[in-house]
Amino acid sequence: MKLYIKNMVCNRCEMAVQLELEKMQIPILSMQLGEVEIAGNLEESEKQTLAKKLNELGFELLDDKISKTIERIKNLIIDLVHYQNEKLKINLSTYLAEDLKQDYSAMSNLFSETEGTTIEHYFIAQKIEKAKELLMYNELTLSEIAIQLNYSNVAHLSNQFKKVTGFTPSHFKKLKDIKRKQIDTL
Repeated sequence: MKLYIKNMVCNRCEMAVQLELEKMQIPILSMQLGEVEIAGNLEESEKQTLAKKLNELGFELLDDKISKTIERIKNLIIDLVHYQNEKLKINLSTYLAEDLKQDYSAMSNLFSETEGTTIEHYFIAQKIEKAKELLMYNELTLSEIAIQLNYSNVAHLSNQFKKVTGFTPSHFKKLKDIKRKQIDTL
């Protein structure tokens, strides 16, 4: 049985969910961002108990297909931007459509209606948050950040960064009191 969990967007989230499942003695077959495959099915009472425990940790057990699809799109984008260091060899729409085995335009419309933003804007927001993180660490040049985030050039990154944040990357770097957003709140 697959469980879909909202706000499970990082490795620590996976560990927290894994711990709760282990406490309830629910065997895990596999786990990835937003999704856990368990052995067997859950009784309704077990499902409610798990949902309550996950809610206490800031997660939500998803039941309906629309929520599962939206969460899967978000998790694929988060994984792509924050955890994969390889360049995407196909465009984002093809990547999502192939993984979810759904028509991209239908997914895009569903995402926009549900989230109030487009998939592309969500993707850009994730990339800019990653750029902010990398700028704050001060370990990479702007050129290296542009390459890591798969921008065609520094100017493209700088333009998107300014459009989203209102600051140039170099100005942002000087502002130490601007707090980054948690990726699950974008």
